[in-house]
Amino acid sequence: MTVSPRPDHVAPEHLYDFDMFNVTGTDHPTENLHETYARRLHGEAPAVFYTLRNGGHWVVTRYDEISEVVRDPEHFSASEQQIPRIENPPVFIPLSLDPPANLPYRQALMPHFSPKNVKALEEKIRYWANRLIDEVQDQGHCDFADSISSAFPVSIFMELMGMPLERLREFRTLSDRFFATNVQAELHDLGGQIVGIMTELIEAKRAAPGEDLISHLLTVQIDGRPIRLDEIQNMCFLLFLGGMDTVANATAFTFRQLAGDSALQARLAADPALIPSFVDEGLRCFGIISTPRMVLKDCERFGMQFRKGDMVLCLLPISGRDERKNADPHRFDIDRPKKEALTFSTGAHLCLGHFLARAEMRILAEEWLKRVPSFSVVPGSVPKYRMGYALALLELPLQW
Repeated sequence: MTVSPRPDHVAPEHLYDFDMFNVTGTDHPTENLHETYARRLHGEAPAVFYTLRNGGHWVVTRYDEISEVVRDPEHFSASEQQIPRIENPPVFIPLSLDPPANLPYRQALMPHFSPKNVKALEEKIRYWANRLIDEVQDQGHCDFADSISSAFPVSIFMELMGMPLERLREFRTLSDRFFATNVQAELHDLGGQIVGIMTELIEAKRAAPGEDLISHLLTVQIDGRPIRLDEIQNMCFLLFLGGMDTVANATAFTFRQLAGDSALQARLAADPALIPSFVDEGLRCFGIISTPRMVLKDCERFGMQFRKGDMVLCLLPISGRDERKNADPHRFDIDRPKKEALTFSTGAHLCLGHFLARAEMRILAEEWLKRVPSFSVVPGSVPKYRMGYALALLELPLQW
């Protein structure tokens, strides 16, 4: 990959060679992506540095520094979400809107992702967990990433949105391809395909409304006026990518950890009340999404000179492995008293789906351990990852 020239405002000592699409710095497989990723950057790199790869951009690796950036929309805007910057970047509402402009759209979505509504969905979530386990239990083995962790939260999300379940694999493929590239033409093509699909669904719901989220969005008022089609399209674009990818991948990484710990499997199976702590520790250790920001105006932070138009990448997936916030951060410990992480970001852009994500992971673990209380990774299997903005474990062969 070509590298960009060093900008004049970036001192040579603030450079570090980092490529988000090859985060471990090697093309060879690593057993634990997140641990390798964090050990390298937290061990070798400054908390904030500039890389010349992918168009040249700042990288923020530590919990406190990330929190400061994402809570400062005056200087660090969420209005562009692509690194390197591209022409006509996609707009994700409400993610691409800085506060207070994002608030009416978040308020429109909040009721569907509130603790009360998530609680009402539990029966449906449990149904989907058991339906998918039914399909693999008697086989004694499966690719958990393909058969369970990708299909489970995505099925729930698609039902919530009112999307056709028979297109699950098609939609997952589109999402995976979108997150795997930083090529402008491909991003525009894939983004256009996703928006086209969602527009068809929006118009179908306009003609025949249901009880789903898309139908609800068609009734929303923004600042006293009816919501526009382009606003619904951009909201559905974000919901599509988030719903197709994030929980699926966090679940796969967390279950791979569990598959290698027979004592923890037995403990959770014997005492399901521990499962929420297991989920929280999984979310601390195995974040998925890194969040970009664009510098709106010149400023000095962390001893660095940021210039208007600079891009900044906040590495949420390794925020929970910062030893300044969590002692012995690479040890998976469900008894850890505090599990500090920015997996769902913080502040004005805290992920609206975090209650639902936790409920899905908890219920799947409860149902899986009832029926498959002892399992392991198939010996000899080598983990395969997707890197970039959204980390993914592409295969997880389990046996029991």
